[in-house]
Amino acid sequence: MDITFTGKTALVTGAGSGIGEAIALGLAASGANVVVQDLKSEAAERVTAAIAKAGGTAIPAAGDVSDPATVERLVAEAAGWQGGLQLLVNNAGIGGAQAPTGEYPLDGWRRVIDVNLNAVFYGMRFAIPEMLKAGGGAIVNIASILGSVGFANSAAYVAAKHAVVGLTKSAALEYSAKGIRVNAIGPAFIDTPLLSALPPGAKEALVAAHPIGRLGRADEVADLTQYLLSDRASFITGSCHLVDGAYCAQ
Repeated sequence: MDITFTGKTALVTGAGSGIGEAIALGLAASGANVVVQDLKSEAAERVTAAIAKAGGTAIPAAGDVSDPATVERLVAEAAGWQGGLQLLVNNAGIGGAQAPTGEYPLDGWRRVIDVNLNAVFYGMRFAIPEMLKAGGGAIVNIASILGSVGFANSAAYVAAKHAVVGLTKSAALEYSAKGIRVNAIGPAFIDTPLLSALPPGAKEALVAAHPIGRLGRADEVADLTQYLLSDRASFITGSCHLVDGAYCAQ
């Protein structure tokens, strides 16, 4: 992709595997200085090492993004590393429990909302002031197809992802005139290590749910993320872009 982020710093949460890893690798390959955040320090360090091996610039950052103090620290470190923070990808997320709404575990609900919604708010809450200092920036929040449609037995995940789309639109309205664009991406089911734990037959059922006839790839989400963060998307803000193989067109 003919996009360059030379001189810009990006903070990518949940970048130790899957979609987040692909985004971090892609941004670094396009010249960004990347802060590779993950809950697990060894995962963040592994991706950072891969970026360095490829000739990119990155530092690892471990911590739980559901804790606002941790996110505030991460943003401050990212902004101070290379003299400013211009790019943010709120990607960290968890699947959560599978249960009908009337039986959904309360602790499971709180944890999903904390990681999948509150952490997105914290990221923007602390990154936006730094972006304003830097003269502007761009944010991509990784939502889901389940930010557009329902899915049985996943009340917390669906609620959080719908809320991420709404939060994205509100922030875009507030900051588009101040040089900060905010968009969301709604991936369908992506072929990542998370799916390796599925029971026999479950992965095949997921494939069948996508009219395109396959699951998505992490690099397909990463490519769109790069575009939305770049100046080539300068008139795109406040919207959610599906990467779903026509899942939501059904």
